[in-house]
Amino acid sequence: MCGIIGGYDREKRPFGTALAERACERMVHRGPDDRGFFETAGMLVGNQRLSILDLAGGHQPMFSDDRQIIAVQNGEIYNFKELAQGLGCRTNCDTEVILRLYERDGEDFVKQLNGMFSIAILDLRNQSLLLYRDRIGQKPLYLYDDGTRFLFASEIKSLFAMGVKAEMNWEGFDAYLTYNFVPPPVTLFQNINHLMPGHMLKISPQGTFVTRWWNLAQKPVECRTEKSWCEEIHDTLQAAVKLRLRADVPLGAFLSGGIDSSSVVALMSQELPHPVQTFCIGFDDPRFDESQYAQEVADQFKTRHTCEVLNPNLTETWPLTVYHNDQPHGDVSFMPTYRVSQLARQSVKVVLTGDGGDELFAGYDVHRNFFANQDLTLPREQIEAAYINAISLLQPDAKQALYSSETKTKLGGCDASRFATSHLKEFRHLDPISQALALDTRLLLPGNNLVKPDKMAMAVSLEPRAPFLDYRMVDLAFRIPGALKLRNGVTKSILKKACEKILPANIIYRKKQMFTVPIGEWFKRELSPFVNEVLLSARSQERGLFQPERVRQMVQEHQSNKVNHTRAIRALLAFELWQRTFIDETFDHAPGYSELGIKSSVDFETATRKAA
Repeated sequence: MCGIIGGYDREKRPFGTALAERACERMVHRGPDDRGFFETAGMLVGNQRLSILDLAGGHQPMFSDDRQIIAVQNGEIYNFKELAQGLGCRTNCDTEVILRLYERDGEDFVKQLNGMFSIAILDLRNQSLLLYRDRIGQKPLYLYDDGTRFLFASEIKSLFAMGVKAEMNWEGFDAYLTYNFVPPPVTLFQNINHLMPGHMLKISPQGTFVTRWWNLAQKPVECRTEKSWCEEIHDTLQAAVKLRLRADVPLGAFLSGGIDSSSVVALMSQELPHPVQTFCIGFDDPRFDESQYAQEVADQFKTRHTCEVLNPNLTETWPLTVYHNDQPHGDVSFMPTYRVSQLARQSVKVVLTGDGGDELFAGYDVHRNFFANQDLTLPREQIEAAYINAISLLQPDAKQALYSSETKTKLGGCDASRFATSHLKEFRHLDPISQALALDTRLLLPGNNLVKPDKMAMAVSLEPRAPFLDYRMVDLAFRIPGALKLRNGVTKSILKKACEKILPANIIYRKKQMFTVPIGEWFKRELSPFVNEVLLSARSQERGLFQPERVRQMVQEHQSNKVNHTRAIRALLAFELWQRTFIDETFDHAPGYSELGIKSSVDFETATRKAA
């Protein structure tokens, strides 16, 4: 697990050691153990390393024997031992396996990898730079290209350290208020984009080309018995967990008490010769606290369990999460994810998580509610439009009421729905449920739900691994008909059935509780001064982006219990914190509230309790 940077200058202008050092330093948290870079003839690659495998021999960049091929990566290749057979590797590091496979098999080597990764390869034989991103987008990779100089980095802030100017992208702005996150490939910064999951970018004297090397839409749906599906789900998840236990450092697991994380912990307990170390976050408000369920699972599998109980002061970490995310997210569960990562890092360097289960097997309330009330006999285009509305933060008319006249002029004919419709069209061969889940996998996962574990865990130099997102598990999930996932109003039905082999019924079939914080209630009480100061301040209003009276109305309606505007308010707060962190002034560190000109923050306090 690491962070990578680099560039390709078409005029062969040098980058220089100082630029590489600045770019690496800006994301030192992703890999504080080692640093390395290589530059030649207008080509640069660099790496900031978190040592997980072959602690002594895994220095990057790695070179071919003739020093004509140079490789760096961010991530882990879980099947590196199997792939290393016959390659003549001199280390026990997965990065060398990447290098040797490319040497032997060429550009398509990536199809053999089981892992999470962003990879950069310099091939001096043909003066090319190749970039690869994993199938689902677990590891980020951001791109900037001004036509002459091309830059890439694992975090946007490293691009700023390389000289890119931070300017807001208006299309990204409108998309953010549509989806509650900025959907890839765009970002909220002008001229900065994502490399999409499952894609390769090649830049050489012949030009710049992007190709897709893996496509979820090509997976065929199968008709089989429920029993056979359950057996394959169990066996595939078990294999995925086992593969992700490879590490030369201590590892543990996040444990919420839900079926996804619980099933991972159950399978870890079968594979490891010692108790699993598990970590969770609770809240002092019982309506949002599921720590008791995590404790039940911990007791069931005799884990070494640590739980931290949080209160509204959790919001003290909001500016920090915005800084590490590079972009705003209306999803406030980033804050407890940071805290549980911080908690785990005190004991381990790697954690397994339950990420991906909801998106693959229909685990969200929006899935149940939408399909419970949707007429599936309607034309597919109508169903698609209705689903986009269901997952949207603000509908078009609500955005129009919120935007200032200047903003409307800047946006012109922006249509944020295109980010969803472009994917939905690819999946029309699937049933409507599977089509919706495919959209979540293409859009929600790389745009938000995988940003959360990557950025929050890496902020404290912790590597998260997600067995549910093993590509074999993803392939399997989309071969299963949607009706088996969402059945009679029961979410994740087939997954729950499959987990009966490893989990007690009371864990499997309890009511799902989202991993979030009761921030809507805090906005009315403890955080009311904070909301008023940030959103109703002259500094915020002078941006001219929103109608001040509409913002004031939303805040007043929420605080007086007339209308629940929780999602909109938290999105607007995150956006304003982002503006102050990156646009007003581009900070080179995570700023505190005082540095952002905010006085109404609260002190952060927690109490930690450990299982006996």
